[in-house]
Amino acid sequence: MTNSPPPEMHGILLVDKPSGPTSAAVVARVKRALGQRKVGHLGTLDPFATGLLPVCLGNATKLAQFLADDEKRYVGEIVLGIETDTLDGTGRVVSTHPVPALSTESLARAVASLRGDILQTPPMYSALKRGGVPLYRLARAGRDVAREARGVRIAAFDVALIAHDRIAFAVTCSRGTYVRVLAQDLGAALGTGAHLATLRRTACGPFAVRDAIPLERVSPDTASLVAPSAALSRYRAVVADGAVIAAIRRGQQWALRALGVPRHVPEIVRVESEQGDLVAMAEAKAGAQSWRLARVLDC
Repeated sequence: MTNSPPPEMHGILLVDKPSGPTSAAVVARVKRALGQRKVGHLGTLDPFATGLLPVCLGNATKLAQFLADDEKRYVGEIVLGIETDTLDGTGRVVSTHPVPALSTESLARAVASLRGDILQTPPMYSALKRGGVPLYRLARAGRDVAREARGVRIAAFDVALIAHDRIAFAVTCSRGTYVRVLAQDLGAALGTGAHLATLRRTACGPFAVRDAIPLERVSPDTASLVAPSAALSRYRAVVADGAVIAAIRRGQQWALRALGVPRHVPEIVRVESEQGDLVAMAEAKAGAQSWRLARVLDC
Protein backbone atom coordinates (compact mmCIF):
# COMPACT_ATOMS: atom_id res chain seq x y z
CA MET A 1 0.00 0.00 0.00
CA THR A 2 1.45 3.38 -1.05
CA ASN A 3 1.00 6.64 0.79
CA SER A 4 -1.08 9.20 -1.08
CA PRO A 5 0.62 12.55 -1.76
CA PRO A 6 -0.22 15.40 0.60
CA PRO A 7 -3.03 17.72 -0.51
CA GLU A 8 -2.00 20.74 -2.53
CA MET A 9 -1.71 23.88 -0.43
CA HIS A 10 -2.64 27.34 -1.71
CA GLY A 11 -1.44 30.51 -0.01
CA ILE A 12 1.63 32.33 1.19
CA LEU A 13 3.90 30.97 3.90
CA LEU A 14 5.90 33.63 5.76
CA VAL A 15 9.37 32.26 6.48
CA ASP A 16 11.99 33.84 8.74
CA LYS A 17 15.09 33.03 6.73
CA PRO A 18 18.34 32.37 8.65
CA SER A 19 21.74 33.55 7.48
CA GLY A 20 23.41 31.06 5.13
CA PRO A 21 21.00 29.51 2.64
CA THR A 22 20.04 31.16 -0.63
CA SER A 23 16.41 32.07 -1.25
CA ALA A 24 16.23 29.20 -3.76
CA ALA A 25 17.47 26.80 -1.09
CA VAL A 26 14.72 28.01 1.25
CA VAL A 27 12.13 27.29 -1.45
CA ALA A 28 13.56 23.80 -1.98
CA ARG A 29 13.45 23.09 1.75
CA VAL A 30 9.83 24.27 2.06
CA LYS A 31 8.92 22.18 -0.97
CA ARG A 32 10.36 19.05 0.63
CA ALA A 33 9.02 19.76 4.12
CA LEU A 34 5.45 20.29 2.92
CA GLY A 35 5.48 17.85 -0.01
CA GLN A 36 4.34 20.52 -2.46
CA ARG A 37 4.97 20.78 -6.22
CA LYS A 38 4.35 24.47 -6.90
CA VAL A 39 6.52 26.69 -4.68
CA GLY A 40 8.22 30.04 -5.30
CA HIS A 41 9.38 33.08 -3.33
CA LEU A 42 8.73 36.81 -3.40
CA GLY A 43 11.87 38.94 -3.41
CA THR A 44 15.35 37.41 -3.17
CA LEU A 45 17.35 37.75 0.04
CA ASP A 46 21.14 37.45 -0.14
CA PRO A 47 22.50 34.34 1.61
CA PHE A 48 24.04 36.35 4.48
CA ALA A 49 20.77 38.26 5.06
CA THR A 50 18.02 37.15 7.42
CA GLY A 51 14.35 37.88 7.85
CA LEU A 52 11.10 37.76 5.98
CA LEU A 53 10.89 35.64 2.82
CA PRO A 54 7.28 35.17 1.64
CA VAL A 55 6.96 31.77 -0.06
CA CYS A 56 4.05 31.16 -2.45
CA LEU A 57 2.42 27.73 -2.63
CA GLY A 58 0.02 26.30 -5.19
CA ASN A 59 -2.22 28.88 -6.87
CA ALA A 60 -0.48 31.66 -4.99
CA THR A 61 2.54 31.22 -7.28
CA LYS A 62 0.40 32.84 -9.99
CA LEU A 63 0.03 36.01 -7.94
CA ALA A 64 3.66 37.07 -7.61
CA GLN A 65 3.28 39.78 -10.26
CA PHE A 66 0.66 41.52 -8.11
CA LEU A 67 2.85 41.49 -5.00
CA ALA A 68 6.33 42.06 -6.43
CA ASP A 69 6.08 45.87 -6.47
CA ASP A 70 5.32 46.15 -2.76
CA GLU A 71 7.69 48.20 -0.60
CA LYS A 72 10.17 46.35 1.57
CA ARG A 73 11.60 47.31 4.96
CA TYR A 74 15.00 46.39 6.35
CA VAL A 75 17.19 46.99 9.38
CA GLY A 76 20.90 46.38 9.66
CA GLU A 77 24.34 47.83 10.25
CA ILE A 78 26.91 49.52 8.02
CA VAL A 79 30.65 49.52 8.69
CA LEU A 80 32.52 52.66 7.64
CA GLY A 81 36.09 52.82 6.40
CA ILE A 82 36.20 49.40 4.72
CA GLU A 83 35.09 48.62 1.17
CA THR A 84 34.66 45.08 -0.17
CA ASP A 85 34.19 43.68 -3.66
CA THR A 86 30.72 42.34 -2.81
CA LEU A 87 29.74 45.53 -0.91
CA ASP A 88 28.99 43.40 2.16
CA GLY A 89 30.85 41.57 4.90
CA THR A 90 31.21 38.35 2.88
CA GLY A 91 33.53 39.89 0.33
CA ARG A 92 37.23 40.61 -0.08
CA VAL A 93 38.48 43.92 1.32
CA VAL A 94 39.51 46.15 -1.59
CA SER A 95 40.26 49.42 0.24
CA THR A 96 40.35 50.98 3.68
CA HIS A 97 39.96 54.60 4.72
CA PRO A 98 40.29 56.55 7.95
CA VAL A 99 37.00 57.40 9.64
CA PRO A 100 37.01 60.84 11.24
CA ALA A 101 34.60 61.89 13.95
CA LEU A 102 31.27 62.42 12.25
CA SER A 103 29.01 65.26 13.27
CA THR A 104 25.26 64.80 13.45
CA GLU A 105 24.91 67.40 10.71
CA SER A 106 27.29 65.72 8.26
CA LEU A 107 25.63 62.34 8.76
CA ALA A 108 22.18 63.88 8.30
CA ARG A 109 23.24 65.56 5.04
CA ALA A 110 24.69 62.35 3.65
CA VAL A 111 21.56 60.36 4.50
CA ALA A 112 19.23 63.05 3.13
CA SER A 113 20.96 62.81 -0.26
CA LEU A 114 19.94 59.14 -0.46
CA ARG A 115 16.23 59.55 0.27
CA GLY A 116 13.47 59.87 -2.28
CA ASP A 117 13.83 58.95 -5.95
CA ILE A 118 17.47 58.15 -6.62
CA LEU A 119 19.59 56.29 -9.15
CA GLN A 120 21.46 53.13 -8.23
CA THR A 121 24.01 51.20 -10.25
CA PRO A 122 23.46 47.46 -9.70
CA PRO A 123 26.49 45.72 -8.17
CA MET A 124 28.61 43.21 -10.06
CA TYR A 125 27.81 40.65 -7.37
CA SER A 126 24.14 40.35 -8.30
CA ALA A 127 21.88 37.93 -10.16
CA LEU A 128 21.28 40.33 -13.04
CA LYS A 129 22.35 38.79 -16.33
CA ARG A 130 24.57 40.00 -19.15
CA GLY A 131 24.33 37.88 -22.28
CA GLY A 132 22.54 35.20 -20.27
CA VAL A 133 25.31 35.04 -17.65
CA PRO A 134 24.68 36.25 -14.07
CA LEU A 135 26.85 39.23 -13.17
CA TYR A 136 28.18 37.49 -10.07
CA ARG A 137 29.73 34.79 -12.26
CA LEU A 138 31.48 37.44 -14.33
CA ALA A 139 32.67 39.13 -11.13
CA ARG A 140 34.11 35.86 -9.82
CA ALA A 141 35.95 35.51 -13.11
CA GLY A 142 37.53 38.92 -12.55
CA ARG A 143 35.39 40.75 -15.11
CA ASP A 144 33.78 44.14 -14.50
CA VAL A 145 31.16 45.18 -17.06
CA ALA A 146 29.27 48.43 -17.45
CA ARG A 147 25.88 48.52 -15.73
CA GLU A 148 23.17 51.08 -16.35
CA ALA A 149 21.94 53.03 -13.34
CA ARG A 150 18.24 52.61 -12.63
CA GLY A 151 15.71 54.48 -10.57
CA VAL A 152 14.62 53.28 -7.13
CA ARG A 153 12.67 54.97 -4.35
CA ILE A 154 13.95 55.24 -0.79
CA ALA A 155 10.78 56.17 1.12
CA ALA A 156 12.56 56.25 4.51
CA PHE A 157 16.19 55.97 5.59
CA ASP A 158 16.95 56.48 9.28
CA VAL A 159 20.37 55.99 10.83
CA ALA A 160 22.11 56.09 14.21
CA LEU A 161 25.85 56.17 14.85
CA ILE A 162 26.49 53.29 17.29
CA ALA A 163 30.30 53.42 17.14
CA HIS A 164 32.75 55.78 15.47
CA ASP A 165 32.82 53.48 12.43
CA ARG A 166 29.46 51.68 12.63
CA ILE A 167 25.94 52.83 11.74
CA ALA A 168 22.62 51.16 12.49
CA PHE A 169 19.87 51.86 9.98
CA ALA A 170 16.25 51.23 9.02
CA VAL A 171 15.15 51.65 5.42
CA THR A 172 11.89 51.43 3.48
CA CYS A 173 12.47 51.06 -0.23
CA SER A 174 11.01 50.07 -3.57
CA ARG A 175 11.42 46.88 -5.50
CA GLY A 176 14.85 46.57 -7.10
CA THR A 177 16.72 48.47 -4.39
CA TYR A 178 20.12 47.06 -3.43
CA VAL A 179 20.73 47.89 0.23
CA ARG A 180 24.40 46.97 -0.31
CA VAL A 181 24.63 49.78 -2.86
CA LEU A 182 22.87 52.12 -0.44
CA ALA A 183 25.57 51.35 2.13
CA GLN A 184 28.29 51.94 -0.47
CA ASP A 185 26.73 55.25 -1.53
CA LEU A 186 26.46 56.40 2.08
CA GLY A 187 30.15 55.66 2.56
CA ALA A 188 30.94 57.65 -0.58
CA ALA A 189 28.82 60.58 0.61
CA LEU A 190 30.69 60.57 3.95
CA GLY A 191 34.06 60.21 2.24
CA THR A 192 34.93 57.12 4.26
CA GLY A 193 33.84 54.19 2.11
CA ALA A 194 31.59 51.54 3.67
CA HIS A 195 30.10 48.09 3.36
CA LEU A 196 26.91 46.43 4.55
CA ALA A 197 27.63 44.38 7.66
CA THR A 198 24.21 42.92 8.54
CA LEU A 199 20.79 42.94 6.91
CA ARG A 200 17.39 41.76 8.10
CA ARG A 201 14.14 42.18 6.19
CA THR A 202 11.33 43.08 8.55
CA ALA A 203 8.45 43.59 6.14
CA CYS A 204 7.40 43.05 2.53
CA GLY A 205 4.21 44.84 1.53
CA PRO A 206 1.46 43.65 3.90
CA PHE A 207 3.63 40.92 5.43
CA ALA A 208 5.75 41.32 8.59
CA VAL A 209 8.53 39.16 9.97
CA ARG A 210 6.79 39.03 13.36
CA ASP A 211 4.23 36.74 11.70
CA ALA A 212 6.86 34.50 10.06
CA ILE A 213 7.95 31.03 11.10
CA PRO A 214 11.64 30.08 11.40
CA LEU A 215 12.74 27.94 8.48
CA GLU A 216 13.76 25.03 10.72
CA ARG A 217 10.22 24.81 12.10
CA VAL A 218 8.42 24.55 8.76
CA SER A 219 6.31 21.39 8.70
CA PRO A 220 2.76 20.37 7.74
CA ASP A 221 1.78 20.90 11.39
CA THR A 222 3.18 24.44 11.66
CA ALA A 223 2.56 25.88 8.18
CA SER A 224 -0.07 28.60 8.60
CA LEU A 225 -0.75 30.19 5.23
CA VAL A 226 -1.95 33.66 4.33
CA ALA A 227 -4.91 33.20 1.99
CA PRO A 228 -4.40 34.62 -1.51
CA SER A 229 -7.31 37.02 -1.10
CA ALA A 230 -5.93 38.37 2.18
CA ALA A 231 -2.48 38.80 0.64
CA LEU A 232 -4.01 40.98 -2.09
CA SER A 233 -6.25 43.01 0.19
CA ARG A 234 -4.93 46.30 -1.20
CA TYR A 235 -6.81 45.56 -4.42
CA ARG A 236 -10.56 46.21 -4.49
CA ALA A 237 -12.70 43.06 -4.34
CA VAL A 238 -15.54 42.41 -6.77
CA VAL A 239 -17.90 39.53 -5.90
CA ALA A 240 -19.14 37.34 -8.75
CA ASP A 241 -21.85 34.68 -8.76
CA GLY A 242 -21.39 31.05 -9.70
CA ALA A 243 -22.30 31.43 -13.38
CA VAL A 244 -19.86 34.30 -13.89
CA ILE A 245 -17.12 32.41 -12.04
CA ALA A 246 -17.63 29.33 -14.21
CA ALA A 247 -17.32 31.47 -17.34
CA ILE A 248 -14.22 33.21 -16.02
CA ARG A 249 -12.55 29.87 -15.33
CA ARG A 250 -13.22 28.94 -18.94
CA GLY A 251 -11.38 32.11 -19.95
CA GLN A 252 -14.49 33.80 -21.35
CA GLN A 253 -13.81 37.52 -21.32
CA TRP A 254 -17.46 38.49 -21.79
CA ALA A 255 -18.16 37.37 -18.25
CA LEU A 256 -16.20 40.35 -16.97
CA ARG A 257 -19.05 42.68 -17.96
CA ALA A 258 -20.74 41.50 -14.78
CA LEU A 259 -17.99 43.25 -12.77
CA GLY A 260 -19.32 46.68 -13.70
CA VAL A 261 -17.17 49.54 -14.96
CA PRO A 262 -13.71 50.38 -13.56
CA ARG A 263 -13.74 53.07 -10.90
CA HIS A 264 -10.58 54.53 -12.36
CA VAL A 265 -8.12 53.53 -15.07
CA PRO A 266 -5.73 51.81 -14.80
CA GLU A 267 -7.17 49.55 -12.11
CA ILE A 268 -6.67 45.97 -10.93
CA VAL A 269 -9.33 44.15 -8.92
CA ARG A 270 -9.57 40.75 -7.33
CA VAL A 271 -12.58 38.70 -8.36
CA GLU A 272 -14.01 36.68 -5.47
CA SER A 273 -16.75 34.15 -4.91
CA GLU A 274 -19.59 34.88 -2.51
CA GLN A 275 -17.66 32.76 0.02
CA GLY A 276 -14.63 35.10 -0.21
CA ASP A 277 -12.40 32.78 -2.25
CA LEU A 278 -10.12 34.40 -4.82
CA VAL A 279 -11.09 33.36 -8.35
CA ALA A 280 -9.12 35.69 -10.62
CA MET A 281 -7.40 39.04 -11.04
CA ALA A 282 -8.84 41.41 -13.63
CA GLU A 283 -7.40 44.65 -14.94
CA ALA A 284 -8.47 47.72 -16.88
CA LYS A 285 -5.50 49.29 -18.60
CA ALA A 286 -5.01 52.96 -19.40
CA GLY A 287 -7.13 53.96 -22.39
CA ALA A 288 -9.61 51.13 -21.84
CA GLN A 289 -12.95 51.16 -20.09
CA SER A 290 -13.44 47.39 -19.92
CA TRP A 291 -11.91 44.55 -17.95
CA ARG A 292 -9.60 41.80 -19.14
CA LEU A 293 -8.48 38.71 -17.27
CA ALA A 294 -4.98 39.07 -15.85
CA ARG A 295 -4.79 35.81 -13.89
CA VAL A 296 -7.23 32.96 -13.29
CA LEU A 297 -6.80 30.54 -10.41
CA ASP A 298 -7.35 26.85 -11.09
CA CYS A 299 -9.68 26.19 -8.19
